[in-house]
Amino acid sequence: MPFRYKLQKMLDYREREKERQEAVVNKARQKLRMAEEKVEQNKKEIAQVTAARKKADYSLLEYYDKYIHHLWDKAETLEQERKEAEEELQIEIQKLIECEQKVKVLEKHKEKQKELYIEEEKKAELKMFSELGVQRHFIRSREEAEESPEEFEDDEIE
Repeated sequence: MPFRYKLQKMLDYREREKERQEAVVNKARQKLRMAEEKVEQNKKEIAQVTAARKKADYSLLEYYDKYIHHLWDKAETLEQERKEAEEELQIEIQKLIECEQKVKVLEKHKEKQKELYIEEEKKAELKMFSELGVQRHFIRSREEAEESPEEFEDDEIE
């Protein structure tokens, strides 16, 4: 009879949960990358506007200053979004680690159960061979007794 793990459905369920969590972690990583890209784009725009401000006419300096302040405010907002995405990623990674641990626990349990099963199978096989050996011994001794009853009778007479 082949080995059958009693908690296989639970192990399969936990593996599916782990795969779902991996997908969530990948989405969180993508969200973090997008937030980082937005921050970098904003930094580049600030650098461009600052460079353009130096070459601009003095009458437009006030507008450049207002736009740069707007970009700095936007940078703060984008940085906050990036931090939130990073925190979300860390939370999702922790959940993934927990899922992986749950799967590993069941896999170890399955391996131990399989080892116990194999050990029990070996014991049963040894018991069967032992019983066969005992039966063969009795059959041989009976055959020997039947073949040489005269020897036993001769020994008794003398």
